[in-house]
Amino acid sequence: MTNQYAVVLAAGQGTRMKSKLYKVLHPVCGKPMVEHVVEQIESLNMNEIITIVGHGAEKVKERLVDRSKFVMQEEQLGTAHAVLQAKSLLENKEGVTLVICGDTPLIQDTTIEALMKYHHEKRAKATILTTTIEDPTGYGRIIRDDLGIVGKIVEEKDASEQEKRVTEINTGTYCFDNQVLFDALSKVSNDNAQGEYYLPDVIKILKDADEVVAAYRIDDFEESLGVNDRIALAEAGKIMRKRINEKHMRAGVTLANPESIYIDAGVVIGQDTVIESNVTLRGKTTIGEDCIITSGTDCTNAEIGDRVWIRTSEIEDSKVGNDVQIGPYAHLRPESDIHDHVKIGNYVETKKAVVGEGTKLPHFIYMGDAEIGKNVNVGCGSISVNYDGKNKHKTIIGDNVFIGCNSNLIAPVTIHSNTYVAAGSTITEDVPEEALAIARTRQTNKEGYMSKMNFVK
Repeated sequence: MTNQYAVVLAAGQGTRMKSKLYKVLHPVCGKPMVEHVVEQIESLNMNEIITIVGHGAEKVKERLVDRSKFVMQEEQLGTAHAVLQAKSLLENKEGVTLVICGDTPLIQDTTIEALMKYHHEKRAKATILTTTIEDPTGYGRIIRDDLGIVGKIVEEKDASEQEKRVTEINTGTYCFDNQVLFDALSKVSNDNAQGEYYLPDVIKILKDADEVVAAYRIDDFEESLGVNDRIALAEAGKIMRKRINEKHMRAGVTLANPESIYIDAGVVIGQDTVIESNVTLRGKTTIGEDCIITSGTDCTNAEIGDRVWIRTSEIEDSKVGNDVQIGPYAHLRPESDIHDHVKIGNYVETKKAVVGEGTKLPHFIYMGDAEIGKNVNVGCGSISVNYDGKNKHKTIIGDNVFIGCNSNLIAPVTIHSNTYVAAGSTITEDVPEEALAIARTRQTNKEGYMSKMNFVK
């Protein structure tokens, strides 16, 4: 089998993005553009992936660590100059090298695979990935002869009026015979208006040497979309979201209004789950089967079990078991662990809290830094008072506990199993098993008080 290599061009700052974040790190559906590209390449069993980095090198390396080798392009002097930086790693190796831009997040592994297969079939030294577009303004044109053989790539500024009417364009993705590529790169000149070394010049060098140059044309221009500004970034996100949503629907997920549902690329959803409008699922969120996610819900890195009903709530970096009800307007903050058959009601907030099986937190409750057992009922308005102004402290509640309404549990404190906390109590000491805890002053009625204060007319 022929060796296969990939060179990913990811050194440019992307000035048109008008951003402090380097271009290839801008996310599309939850992942940086360059990560989308590398993921597609990885599935093709490349011998080596080499990413050319420049601006933002360390941050690019962080995202692709252990997935790519890296070469630094100190000065950005054009695409040919960028590929040339991989010379020390690839120059003398036999095989085929894919050159692809890190700002093309929509390209798919099937397209890359077809390009490389076509390259082999044509026994070409270089194969250009091309597409057609109604308005090719700004793109390099693919000029073919009467037999359809590729003659050259002509950039917009160098094209004649007749050449400008050609609608087949260069996408910026190529396959090369590896040794031929690096030999040709040494011959590329920067004799142009920008004083840069351009990769398309390799095609002319190979044609002049009577080498076979082919072009593989794809029908879908969207796959080749390069992101150079915020407008293209939004367009790429729109296309990617449509692709993601259709994949989930084909797998048995109901999306009530796909155009209004935002699902990141890494999200997993089980069959027969129903997702309503204006739902956002981010990061590594996983959702089980037969769930109902209602409008306005936002989940980030959430692990949701089966048969869960989430109503207009937010869940971050938390785990939810099976047969759980959440919301409306609940907020599960990071490190919440909600076990099976739990009810989390309206305006309930948890943070770093374990909630045991069958427990109910019906409404207007805060449980932070808490460990709550099974079959506990926490009354309305109750809170774990976990912060003393300097440190966080833990509240532990055992099994089968009843916490009355408007109770304050001052941590660190333990409410042992099978206990009852009276409504309105402020608990500052541990409650032993089987006890009733009452922590409030006795009611006193002052008769005639209102008349004496002239409050009654």
